[in-house]
Amino acid sequence: MIGQGQVVKVGIADMNTVKAPDTIRTSGLGSCVGVVLYDERSQIAGLVHVMLPDSSLGRTETINIAKFADTGIPAMIEQLKLEGVQPFRLRAKIAGGAQMFQFTSGKDTMRIGPRNVEAVKEYLKKFSIPIVAEDTGGSSGRTIEFNPMTKLLNIRTVNQGVKDI
Repeated sequence: MIGQGQVVKVGIADMNTVKAPDTIRTSGLGSCVGVVLYDERSQIAGLVHVMLPDSSLGRTETINIAKFADTGIPAMIEQLKLEGVQPFRLRAKIAGGAQMFQFTSGKDTMRIGPRNVEAVKEYLKKFSIPIVAEDTGGSSGRTIEFNPMTKLLNIRTVNQGVKDI
């Protein structure tokens, strides 16, 4: 790896930013979606670990903004703006959104992984952020690590090995 940076870890339903040579990682991406927003020029990136598609699904009065696609993505854009990133330069890479359990009922509420992916794509489109690469769906969990210097998203998928997108 180029440079000897630190690995910034992002927990479930959390978010953080990083500047090269540091990298940013999250694990536990089952039906959750890891959304990496990055600016190639400044080598700054942010990662949101989205757990649910919509904050209206929250069951508490105070919401964790990083937990939901509709609140986490705008919050990450604002955080990156504070770091000096121009929003029009942002690009996205996404991973996760697996269907971890097979249900016999066709209920939409049980399709959390696919619904998370749809919501993430909807909000990225709303903010005119192009998705450069994605590794979504399937039925296996993932750990992802993004390097803002190389712009590569390293994905380790359970029982399927490692790849860079």
